[in-house]
Amino acid sequence: MKDAYYSLVQTAVDLANTLRPIKGEDALETVEQLRDFLDDHPAAEPPSPAANQGTGPRHLTRADLAEVRALRETVRKVLERANADADEAAALINDGLRRSRATPVLRHEDDHWWTEVTSDTDRCSAHLAATTLSALASVIATLGPARLGVCAGPTCRATFVDLSRNGSKQYCTRTCAHRASVAAYRSRRSLSAGT
Repeated sequence: MKDAYYSLVQTAVDLANTLRPIKGEDALETVEQLRDFLDDHPAAEPPSPAANQGTGPRHLTRADLAEVRALRETVRKVLERANADADEAAALINDGLRRSRATPVLRHEDDHWWTEVTSDTDRCSAHLAATTLSALASVIATLGPARLGVCAGPTCRATFVDLSRNGSKQYCTRTCAHRASVAAYRSRRSLSAGT
């Protein structure tokens, strides 16, 4: 359950980060790229035979791609704005969940109970919306909207969700944090060399 929750939160972040606005990169331009994304994120698959869950080629169309790209825009807006305007982020989440026809479902496995939000349709975009937006809603409800953010790296606009204990994450990866640290060190060094 906990692993599934983390997986769905990471799926939301990964979906948002298929678009790299500063670099002008889009990793979700073709149906094949969508198929690859879904293959890499099995928790985002609809729990139905329509998804073929690894049993054969998934039938995806340009319409599916367009719907998922629109969802990506919503997920990205939630991650970018939650810290500054939690009410707007909540409105985006609620609207997305409504449009995806999201339904909470109570599950039981190995003496553990949990709720999961799914869509009552087998459209991949609807299920992806239900799972990713509900995961972001859970983060906001349990940890607060400040846990959703955008990398503080000056050349990076990647999004992240901070699930750490202290909630002090500012960078999407350690690589970005290291780059910022090195840049700050070099700046301090050049200032001290100039005096």
